[in-house]
Amino acid sequence: MNRSRLGCIRLQRAHEAPACQVFGDEHFGQQQAGNGHRCRAQAMAVVGAIPTGFAREQDRKIVVIGASGTLGRAVVAELEQGGAHEIIRVGHTQGEQQLDITNADSVAAPFDRLGQVDAIVSTAGNLFFGPLTKMTAADFNVGLQDKLLGQVRLALVGKHYLNDGGSITLTTGIVGQEAIAQGANPTAVNAGVEGFVRAAACELPRSIRINAVSPTVLTESMEAYGPFFPGFEPVPAARAALAYRRSVEGVQSGRVYRVG
Repeated sequence: MNRSRLGCIRLQRAHEAPACQVFGDEHFGQQQAGNGHRCRAQAMAVVGAIPTGFAREQDRKIVVIGASGTLGRAVVAELEQGGAHEIIRVGHTQGEQQLDITNADSVAAPFDRLGQVDAIVSTAGNLFFGPLTKMTAADFNVGLQDKLLGQVRLALVGKHYLNDGGSITLTTGIVGQEAIAQGANPTAVNAGVEGFVRAAACELPRSIRINAVSPTVLTESMEAYGPFFPGFEPVPAARAALAYRRSVEGVQSGRVYRVG
């Protein structure tokens, strides 16, 4: 067997090691990711193929809805790194453009002005936290109309304004999998958004992708939301923002990237 063939086999086996599974994993575990990157570097060193640079696609026109919020600001900062992308900040009352995600005409208006874009990122959506014993249908409807149908509306309207190969990234949260006290509405809403993402990915045309990011409670939000999340380890918004970059600049669709 020649040296080139032997090197290829070694590289393949190294990538099949458990520590390398991070490259196909949806979970952004900090320790796991660190191990995965070391493993990849070691595997490529076997054949002397450490890359000196990676040319990624540039100059995407990205609309970030909820850009003035804690998570939205971190996502904008992450996507602005390197200056490769044009970021349009959109909010309910702030930003370069404004919209109301609960109204289809309001959602379409800024896109009519902006024209075609390459990516739509949503970090917006309100929920209702409260005890089930006192909850009314009107209370529950807050999350349904805002974070669930609001983000679905962004996808349904926004897809018409995406270039071929564009992407949609929505936001859910850890309570979609981990129930908490007074969290019936957030759990139902987040699970609904994730279900929509998985199904929509099967039908979107023109190679348009759709994913969701599901962060745990943010470090910056612990003062307000910490009592709802006893024993949960928070993550900084900047760490959660990495998953949005993965969704925008990556190739996967129908994924839920869990952070924390």
